[in-house]
Amino acid sequence: MISVTPQQKRLFAALVVFAALVLAGCGFSTEDNGGGSNDPGTEGITLYSGRIPAAIGPAVDSYEKQADRDVQVRFAETADLAATLVEEGDASPADVFFAQEPGAIAAVAEAGLLTKLPQNILDQVPARYRDPEGRWVGVTGRARVIAYNRDAVSESELPPSPFGLTDPKWKDRVGWSPASSSMQEYVTALRAKYGDDRTKQWLEEMVDNGAVAFPDNVTIRDAIAKGEIDVGLINHYYVAQAISEEGPDYPVAVYFPPGGLGSLMLLTSVGVLESSDRKPEAFAFVRSLLSPKSQQFFTSSSKEYPLAKGVAPDPSLNVPIDKIPVSDSSLVDLKELQGTIELMKEAGAL
Repeated sequence: MISVTPQQKRLFAALVVFAALVLAGCGFSTEDNGGGSNDPGTEGITLYSGRIPAAIGPAVDSYEKQADRDVQVRFAETADLAATLVEEGDASPADVFFAQEPGAIAAVAEAGLLTKLPQNILDQVPARYRDPEGRWVGVTGRARVIAYNRDAVSESELPPSPFGLTDPKWKDRVGWSPASSSMQEYVTALRAKYGDDRTKQWLEEMVDNGAVAFPDNVTIRDAIAKGEIDVGLINHYYVAQAISEEGPDYPVAVYFPPGGLGSLMLLTSVGVLESSDRKPEAFAFVRSLLSPKSQQFFTSSSKEYPLAKGVAPDPSLNVPIDKIPVSDSSLVDLKELQGTIELMKEAGAL
């Protein structure tokens, strides 16, 4: 029989709410992909991935070839997988959890489901990008930025923080995606730093100033490119990817606001399950994700920041990573996400 503690029950309830809100907000359909072959001689670890196949597939393939083992991958939203892990407890078939959003992996760790990683793994990642207790490490970083149409706005016109976007000069010119998980993580970080009253005031002023709601980061970026809006709050790499595909004349650029957590860094992170019977292989997989080859794949393909020491970011990322603040991905943050949803509803943002 699986033993579930009261803390795990509370976490599971919070994660179920979190997962439902995220799935409702983004319309994501989960995919359970067994992957690998049926040859028992090459059967390897099971990975729960909150990252989509295109974002991690080549890194998994590289590990499989190097280790001569098959990785069984289950793809779904990070919050959904975190809730599943808490529900499964010690009976989970997962060996590794790769999280897209930072709060969920912290909750899984606090539930006692992640083992401490070997020191030679922890040493590959700067302390600010890993769990203080060594249960997970960051793999890549995604910064919140202000994207803008270069034909309509000059960088010198942009405010030093997103708080400045409530100025009447930006009325009906700003796009955001209140239903997206990255925006909700950002608002949660604002609450932690500035308090509910100041955060709610900003949300209300954004709504009153005509901020246009979009379903996700991509639609904000495309609306800016088409001139439908002039600026938007998104993750940095969506613009970098478009510039890579469209060329230097692409009309959208990014601005890293120096204040107001405007360029907050959100981490993708990985941990190994305490219940895993394949810990040596799981640790080897984590090392593979932090290897120069995989890190270069992540930064060149997705334009995210590599977090392993000694790996240079893609040349398009011209703001040094150490200039970007990191989200406090504590358990409190995850528990507070439901409060963030309620606050956003009260402010009229959702």
